[in-house]
Amino acid sequence: MPTTARVARIHEYGPPEVLRFEDIVVGEPGDDEALIRNTVIGLNFVDVYYRRGSLPVPAFPAIIGDEAAGVVEAVGKNVKNVSVGDRVVYGDIAFGAYATARLHPADRLVRIPAGVSDDQAASAFLKGLTARYLLKEVLELRPGDTVLYHAAAGGVGQIFVQWAKALGLKVIGTVSSDAKAKLARHAGCDHVINYSSEDFVAEALAFTAGNGVAAVFDSVGADTFRGSLAVLRPRGTLVQFGKASGFPDPVDPFELAPRALYLTWPILPHYTSTPLQKIWRSPQPTYSTQSRREFSRSIRAIFIRLAS
Repeated sequence: MPTTARVARIHEYGPPEVLRFEDIVVGEPGDDEALIRNTVIGLNFVDVYYRRGSLPVPAFPAIIGDEAAGVVEAVGKNVKNVSVGDRVVYGDIAFGAYATARLHPADRLVRIPAGVSDDQAASAFLKGLTARYLLKEVLELRPGDTVLYHAAAGGVGQIFVQWAKALGLKVIGTVSSDAKAKLARHAGCDHVINYSSEDFVAEALAFTAGNGVAAVFDSVGADTFRGSLAVLRPRGTLVQFGKASGFPDPVDPFELAPRALYLTWPILPHYTSTPLQKIWRSPQPTYSTQSRREFSRSIRAIFIRLAS
């Protein structure tokens, strides 16, 4: 039977005050869906982009939010991967999480391992997915490569740094305060730069003996964009995946030519467009048995690290 849910949704773009708390009716799950009773909702900066209108919502009114943990209350007739009563987490669909209950494609749900709380799952899953595609899919990095990560003390940043170190990379982390510098060092950064008081370009080039870094991962945007390009080694890659300080200025492609630089702006949905279970079970040669197992371990490692 239909379920009543309390939701926070927007009818227009604007400041936090545009969020309205309203009751809606959630129907029965479709054949491939599950009805989730959310217990913890993850808050992410991308939610602000949608609320402000920096990124568009498909239609108004819109329920924003893409990450939550909860309990399965009902499933469609084709659903095999989750059952009623399972604790699950999701984080790869950009809308619908700001709700007490919602329908969700079942093949995009991941069961939460024992020993990991709903709070931990909902606060780490999307960040872990982001760290994974940045490190393992956007470009090829080899052990010994040096990378620079802006905002290394943030949620994604701390997971990224630990994962990068486990892969044998050297990590330069930038932060905006001394307190955040301590967090970045604790996460494992080889070198930390407070860009509020230090020239991160000069510091990064000095750390690499003038050679530059293999890649920069930049979610800050306008304040760091030009410097991020400046610290790249020849054939280096700037991975721009956010704009917390505003849109970067336009760049002429010919500016990249002297060092044969690469510039990309990836977004998570293009790295999770295939349901996780289909990736693991895919018969295509792109996903060998070893890579499917590695992918599964990578997702679970997010939770294991937080629970330890």
